[in-house]
Amino acid sequence: MTAVTLPMEEDVLETTAPTKTSLLGTYKRAPMEFVKGEGVELIDADGKRYLDFASGIAVNALGYGDAGIARVMSEALSSGMIHTSNLYRTSAGEQLADKLVECSFASKVFFCNSGAEANEGAFKFARRWARKIGTDAKVEIVALRGSFHGRLFASLAATDRPSYRAPFRPLAGAVSICERDLADLETALDEETVSALIVEPVQGEGGVRVLDSDFLERLRILTAKREIALIFDEIQCGLGRTGHLFAYERSGVVPDMLTLAKPLAGGLPMGAVLVSEEIAAAIQPGDHGTTFGGGPLVSAVAGHVLERLSDPTLLESVRENGAWLGEQLDAIARRSGKVRAIRGIGFIWGLDVVEPAGDIVKRGWDEGILLLTAGEHTLRILPPLVMDRDDLVRGLSIIEKIIAQ
Repeated sequence: MTAVTLPMEEDVLETTAPTKTSLLGTYKRAPMEFVKGEGVELIDADGKRYLDFASGIAVNALGYGDAGIARVMSEALSSGMIHTSNLYRTSAGEQLADKLVECSFASKVFFCNSGAEANEGAFKFARRWARKIGTDAKVEIVALRGSFHGRLFASLAATDRPSYRAPFRPLAGAVSICERDLADLETALDEETVSALIVEPVQGEGGVRVLDSDFLERLRILTAKREIALIFDEIQCGLGRTGHLFAYERSGVVPDMLTLAKPLAGGLPMGAVLVSEEIAAAIQPGDHGTTFGGGPLVSAVAGHVLERLSDPTLLESVRENGAWLGEQLDAIARRSGKVRAIRGIGFIWGLDVVEPAGDIVKRGWDEGILLLTAGEHTLRILPPLVMDRDDLVRGLSIIEKIIAQ
């Protein structure tokens, strides 16, 4: 497979947004200014409404203005404890960790502030565990072609974006990217030197590629045999987006660690690393830390969000509407003649289009819809998980129109 550089969302979307700002220019922002959110719509400063098929890049699973989130935030703020640090115990974080352990494979949970931090933490935990069972040479991290795991030094080294990596070399050492090919992985996953393999069950930024269950099963067998930690990065595809609370449940393949973030705290900054009992046993006080991770406010909100996203009725709705969404997108592809391929599951879909996807996204702004890209020619769809069939129909009609233009 030939390596392909896939531009990220902010690279694809050239805009005419005002440049006079004190914000550091790491993003090219769209020109409209949002001032309010209601349900599954955002409203700009001119009062124009936009149907949200982006969810703040898979964050706003429950949409905007959710009464439950507002109530929990208000109750948490009434305690006066926004932050205490992790030097002391608070109930919200411990209760959230208990909930995550109860509904997953995990034995313990580490909280942080973002997806990139979660992956960095998972890499450290993998190396700590691997040195305990192996030698000091067992430190390498392997990621897959098409991966995106973050922008910090180790997570960037595991991200398949050569143009993003180049300006910041040298990155963290002993991190490499391998093809999505079992034969290549058989060679790359040396049991003497590799501590972990990190995989997105659904590669979001890499074009919305749903990895086959058989492929994941073979990876699980291979890593278990060679005592290599299998990390699933579900930062974008986890917490209900596939129609399962965790994406790994779709295949039945259980990892050794799982990283979460994006929707976990309803838009407040939070990440998490779920770890197996064996890996948890290797971690000692002082091995890792975080000032803000798992604080009482964000944990209280995350506990409410987790309860809502684990609701069987909601998950069934995402599965059913997601299957229907795929059928409708396939029909749009056939009618328009301008879509080369469709990939996805649940409420995460990618359409390979014949023109730059960023051009379609910008036409969507004029028509009142928010979409994303996942590479230069892939349109990405990430509706809030609470979006109903009527709003999906409304959005699909706009999508078909702007693709056909």
